[in-house]
Amino acid sequence: MSDFHQSGIVTTLHQLGKPSLERLETELCQFAKTRPIALVLPALYSEFEGPAMPGIVQELAKVRYLNEIVLVLDKASVQDFARVRAFMAPIATEVKIVHNDGKRISEIYETFARHGFNVGERGKGRSVWLAYGYVLARARSQVIALHDCDIVTYSRELLARLCYPIASPTLDFVFCKGYYSRVSDKLNGRVTRLLVTPLVQALQQLVGAQGFLTFLNNFRYPLAGEFCMVTELARVNRIPWDWGLEVGSLAEVYRNYSPRRVCQVDIAANYDHKHQVLSAEDASKGLMRMTVDICKSIFRTLASEGVVFSDGLFKSLLVAYLRRAEDTIMKFEADAAINGLQFDRHEEAMAVESFTRAIALACQAFMDDPMATPLIPNWNRVSTAIPDIFEMLRLAVDADNK
Repeated sequence: MSDFHQSGIVTTLHQLGKPSLERLETELCQFAKTRPIALVLPALYSEFEGPAMPGIVQELAKVRYLNEIVLVLDKASVQDFARVRAFMAPIATEVKIVHNDGKRISEIYETFARHGFNVGERGKGRSVWLAYGYVLARARSQVIALHDCDIVTYSRELLARLCYPIASPTLDFVFCKGYYSRVSDKLNGRVTRLLVTPLVQALQQLVGAQGFLTFLNNFRYPLAGEFCMVTELARVNRIPWDWGLEVGSLAEVYRNYSPRRVCQVDIAANYDHKHQVLSAEDASKGLMRMTVDICKSIFRTLASEGVVFSDGLFKSLLVAYLRRAEDTIMKFEADAAINGLQFDRHEEAMAVESFTRAIALACQAFMDDPMATPLIPNWNRVSTAIPDIFEMLRLAVDADNK
C-alpha cells in the first residue's frame, strides 16, 4: 500500500490507486515521437539460462514505444551470442547486442587502453558505460532507460512507470530512480536496509548536514538497478565499474544537476531477483564485496565535497553505524511481526556484524589510497581524446549484428 508523502528534496512519484497501464503506454507512444527512448540491458549469458529472461522478453515483445534496445552481453562465446540473438527475436523493437567477449569489441577496449583510458574490469558498470556510448554513437534516442536482467517478477508496467517521468515533455526531470518493495515471506534487501540507510544516518550524525548525504537519504531504494535519464547524462556522468555503480551514479547526478530535476518512482508492488550470498568470511565476493565497494564510493564522494576523513572519524563511524543498525533491526522485527513475515533476528545481527567488518575494510582501503575508487571517464572526455570512437563503436556493434 503506497502513500502520497513528499518528505524531501527528491520528488517521489507514488503508485496511487490502480493506474491504467494502457493509458501510460498510449501516452508514452506519443511522447516517444519527439523524445525517442532507448532501453539498455546489461546481461550475463547465464541469465538467459535462468528463469528471468524468458519472462522479460515476453513482456518486452508487447512494448511499442521503445525506439531501440541495446543489450550488452557478457561472458558469452560466439555460439552463445548467436543463441541470444535468436532468443531476442520475438521483440519487435530493433535490438542491438554488444558482444563484450567478441573480437571487434575487444579491439575497442584495446583502443581505450592505447589512449591511456582505464575503463575498469568486466562487470555491470563497464557494460552499462559501453552501452551508453553506443546509444550516443547512434544519436537516435533522447532518453535512456536501464534495468537488470535477473528480475523474476518483471512486468512491462515497471518499464512504463520508469520511462514516463523522463519521456514526458511536461515534466522537468532529467533523472528518475525506480523503487519498490523487496518482500517475499520475509524482508529482503539487506544491503539497503541494514547497511546504506544506517550508514548514511551515522555519517550525518558525525559530519553534519552534508548535501550529498541528504540527497542520498531521500531515496527509498538507493541501490535499485532501475533508472531512466536524458541522454546528456550518459555523456557527462562518470560511473564506477564496480559494485558502487548505483551510489556512484547518484553522486554524479547530484554533482551535475539540481535535485529538483531528480525524481524517484514506485515501479513495482513487489520485486524479486537473484540474491547474493553474504560471504561473511570472504570480502572479495558476495555482499561483502558489494558493501566495501559501496562504502568506498560514498567516502570518495564525500571527500570530493570537502569532508575530511581521519582515523578517529572512521573509528567513530563504526561505533555509530553499529548502534544505528542494531536499532534498525528492532524496527524491522516489529514491521515483520505485524505483517506475519518470517524474521530471523540472529541472521540480521550476523549481517550487521559482517557489514561492520566490511565498512572497516573500506575505511582502511580509503585511507591507504583515497583515489583508488574506480571511475570510468565520461564520454565527453573519451570522444575528445579519440574523435572517431563513436564511429568505431557503432561500426563494431553493427558488424556483429549483421
